[in-house]
Amino acid sequence: YHFIAENKSWSEAQRYCREKYTDLAKVFDMTDMSRLRNSAQNQGEAWIGLNNNTGGNRTWHWSLPGVEYIHNDSSWNLDGRTGKWSSDECGKEKPFFCYDDKLILIKENKTWEEALDYCRESHRGLVSITNLQEQGWVQDKAKNASSPFVWLSLRYSCTLDLWFWINDKLVCYEKWSREGKTEDCGRAVGMQSGGQYEWVSQRDNEKYNFVCFK
Repeated sequence: YHFIAENKSWSEAQRYCREKYTDLAKVFDMTDMSRLRNSAQNQGEAWIGLNNNTGGNRTWHWSLPGVEYIHNDSSWNLDGRTGKWSSDECGKEKPFFCYDDKLILIKENKTWEEALDYCRESHRGLVSITNLQEQGWVQDKAKNASSPFVWLSLRYSCTLDLWFWINDKLVCYEKWSREGKTEDCGRAVGMQSGGQYEWVSQRDNEKYNFVCFK
């Protein structure tokens, strides 16, 4: 998270975050809340990425890259001193929080090996997930995929009889679907691009979108 000490309206803050980072800040869990407060440096109210439109149901939405909420009239801010959230008029000018997830969704269908090579050549590698927060960040990318799954860098080794992240991260977090863990040669993990975003082992010659570390 990045605290930006410039006073802007919610829409102006959204544009700034999308130009410089990924988007206005989102919060998935209490770990995010703690990190957001730490980045606030004990400042007062600042915009985050939650806003509502003026449709009949006044539904609240997180700001999503590529989605414009033109007809919104109120949004949420966080008080950096107390950690409390409150809504306010979007036109008011306040500091704001941006986030940068350091991830990129590649909307091309490739085999697992092809996806691995692409991420290594063009970015920092195929994504791995080691905690709930990282699961949330990858889900946020996966929801925009054009395939039913997105490749992760988790693969099964017949020789060692275990699942391993290709970048040697420990397998300390898992989100398998109930029937999705098939341990067999030539298997890698695809995350569902909708629903519960669970992990399902796939034949590594299937072709899906994938997520890279930037």
